Amino acid sequence: MSRDQRADDPVVLQEALGSFVRAFGLHQPETTPCGQPIPVSEAHALGELAQEGELRQVELTRRLRLQKSTVSRLVTQLSSRGWVERAPAPDDGRGVVLRLTASGRQAAQNLAQARRERFSRLLESIPAHERAGVLHALDVMVEALDE
Repeated sequence: MSRDQRADDPVVLQEALGSFVRAFGLHQPETTPCGQPIPVSEAHALGELAQEGELRQVELTRRLRLQKSTVSRLVTQLSSRGWVERAPAPDDGRGVVLRLTASGRQAAQNLAQARRERFSRLLESIPAHERAGVLHALDVMVEALDE
């Protein structure tokens, strides 16, 4: 099969993505790809909250692209770890605002540092002349998934 034919074969795409998921460690849901012993979904939630300072739970749901009930369980897990606190939304009695606690901010900082180190090593492993192409391919994949 020629290179052009392979590029049009959905099985080839499936196999390539499967290989990426395994190589990057995304199939290990209780550990982040950067090796931290925390579920990937919790790491993403911490990252979003650290970036924004506080978020409504409904906004966290949208950003994480998860179901409302899944995020509710996720927030419960983060709260039980002492990393997140819930507060009523000031403008909506039914809404919930989420904030990191001091230990949650520390956990988010530790995760961010581990991520920086992992992605720095990964970037260094990609030949400099191919880096822009890799980033472009990832952007194209995200756009295709958003359709």
